[in-house]
Order: sequence, then C-alpha cells, then structure tokens
Amino acid sequence: MIWHFIYLVVLLLWESLRFSRLAPDAKTVELLLLRQQLLILRRHQKRGPTITRPEKLLLLAVVEQLRRMVVLPKAQLEQLNLVFSPDTLLRWHRELVKRKWTFNQQAKKVGRPAVEPEIIQLVLQLGRENRWGDDRITGELKKLGYRISHETVRQILRRHGIVPVPQRRPSSTWRTFLNHYQGTLLACDFFTVETIRLQTLYVFFFIEVGTRRIHIADVTTHPTQAWVTQQARQLVWNLQEQEEGFTHLIRNNDDKYGMSFDAVFASEGIEVVHTPVRAPRANAYAERWVRSVREECLDRVIILNPAHLKNVLHEYERLFNTARPHQGIGQKIPDPAPERSISGTVKRRDLLGGVLHDYYRAA
Repeated sequence: MIWHFIYLVVLLLWESLRFSRLAPDAKTVELLLLRQQLLILRRHQKRGPTITRPEKLLLLAVVEQLRRMVVLPKAQLEQLNLVFSPDTLLRWHRELVKRKWTFNQQAKKVGRPAVEPEIIQLVLQLGRENRWGDDRITGELKKLGYRISHETVRQILRRHGIVPVPQRRPSSTWRTFLNHYQGTLLACDFFTVETIRLQTLYVFFFIEVGTRRIHIADVTTHPTQAWVTQQARQLVWNLQEQEEGFTHLIRNNDDKYGMSFDAVFASEGIEVVHTPVRAPRANAYAERWVRSVREECLDRVIILNPAHLKNVLHEYERLFNTARPHQGIGQKIPDPAPERSISGTVKRRDLLGGVLHDYYRAA
C-alpha cells in the first residue's frame, strides 16, 4: 500500500508540474475536456468507481487545498466533485479517524488472552476421539499441563459442532466395532465372473478380518443352500486346525445361505451377524477383497471355464495369504512363507504366466 501511495503522489506532482507550464487558454480547454469526460462516464456507469484508500487520501488533500485557495459556494463545489460528493468526503474522513482510534485501541488491548491454536486442536482431538464432556476434557488438559476453564472448552466444542454433553453423542460406529472385534470375526460373500462364453460363475469365499487370510470355498454355476452349507462345513473343519477362536460371522441376507448354513457355525459357537439391506460397508472387508482380486488378477485374464477360474483363484489365494503385504494390518503378511529371508539377491517369481509377480531374496 505504501508504495502505491508514493506512486500516486509522484504522479500527482508530475501532473501539477505539467499543468503549471500550460498557457491559461490551454488549461481552460483541458479542464472543460476532462469535465465533459467525467460527465459522460458518470452517465453511462451504473455504480460509482472503486477508489482505493491511497486515492482517497490524495483526493481529500487536493479538495482541502482547493477550498483554501478558492472560496466557492456549496452548489458550485458539488459540480466540481463529479466523482464524489462532499458527503462522501466527510464519510472518508470519519473512516480514517475511526481507523486511527481502532489501531490505538488494538495496541492497548487488555483482557483474557486468546486460546492458543495448539490447545484448540487438542480439545477437538479429545472431543472427537472420546465420549468425554467438557469437564472431563478440562481435567485431561490440566493433567497435560494446560490451564483452561471448562466454559472455554465448551465454547470450543460447540463452535466446531461437537456436543459438549457425552450422553447426547452417537454410540460407537460400525468401523469402531469391527476394529475392536476384528481378531474374532469372519466374513463371507459371493461375487460373479463371466467366462469367455459369457457363462456366469459364482465364487464363494471367506475372509478372516483380523489377519486378512482368504479361504476360497469353491466355484459353481448354480449356488444352492445345500451347496453353500457344505462349503460352510468344509471351512469349519479347516478352522479347527488353527489356533484362532472366531466368535462372529458377517454375511448378507441372500437366500442362498438359509438356516442350515447358520446352524453349522452356531454348532461351533460362532454367531452369524446379518448385515443391513443394501449396506456394503457393513461387510467392507469382503467387498474390498473382491476389488483386489478383480483389479490385480481377474481383470487381466479371460476365464475359459470353471476349472480355469479355480486354478486362477487358488494361485491368487496362495499369493495373497503367503506373499502379499496388506496395508490394513501394517504391511504384514497373513502367512509369511518360511523360506523368505532378508539377505541375498532380489528375484522375481512369475505367477499365472506373468500376470502376478512375487519378489523374494534368494539365499
């Protein structure tokens, strides 16, 4: 702003010097020309011109100098001020006075200091991560060395849309529930694959939520309740060899399951949890695995028949369980292969003719 003001002052001085060297007749003609241009602009412009603060200061100074040099009636002075009226000049002056005293008051501002942004972020973090009220958060902040009143905490929470009273906050989300019990959760689902002859094949699979271990049950063209129940029995027999104890199985409300399917898991003490209708996020882990197998494998090959699909899926299942790191479990592998080591030359193993790649260190 200061450089813009200096530029305007220099420009004004230059125009004043140029204007003083003109003949009186030339000055009169130029004044008439400039006034006529202002009248034309004012007639065709709907709104007044936008004037910056440095320009206002210069206009105030020029008008004040004109008033000192020439005594003119008010009506004639209004005709000279085509861009602005005398009331506008007074308003500009009041704004300058107001800014002056506002600046002085801000320099001497007293009272309670503003809350530091670090404390505000910490209050919001405690409020969002826990079902705590303002008093509980105040105590936690005091323990951490921050002195703040519970009224201030309450204002911060309300300003950011967080209810200060914990009883009114929503209960645990589905994500929190799954994260807490994921070590004991199983999930199952179907997905379809189209062959080269446009034959629809149904793939039935299970996933261990905690370890992300995949169990591909089987592939069929006509899934029935008897077939699905038999796949459930086979899975239960395989799980008996593992040490994990599962308590819940997540499945949707498809008619292919039936009561006999649930009875197989109930006999092993595993409760079947039915997901809501049209709620894929309730079975998010199974849905996410379907996306992985499609993007990494099935979308890159053309399936010929059910036997071909079984071979492809079991090869991917072996890679997924024994060699593929998973982001959801901290880049760990569900069943790391025992022959892998951290030393030696890095080599690549091609699977399914190069569709999948496995990297390992050769001893």
